Amino acid sequence: MSRNLKFAHARGWDLANTLMICVVVFHDGAGDYGVMPSTEYDGDPAAIVHDYDPWVIMDS
Repeated sequence: MSRNLKFAHARGWDLANTLMICVVVFHDGAGDYGVMPSTEYDGDPAAIVHDYDPWVIMDS
């Protein structure tokens, strides 16, 4: 877990693009953020901060 949202976003993007899997960044409610594969996340959908899909082209 990470307390830093910026780090969690960077890690999520990196994992999604390196492993080519969908990844979610979520807030645990205690001030920490986590990153994990979307297929393994079974927590509250409202806690998801962002999801990264490496197969979707992002506009910049």
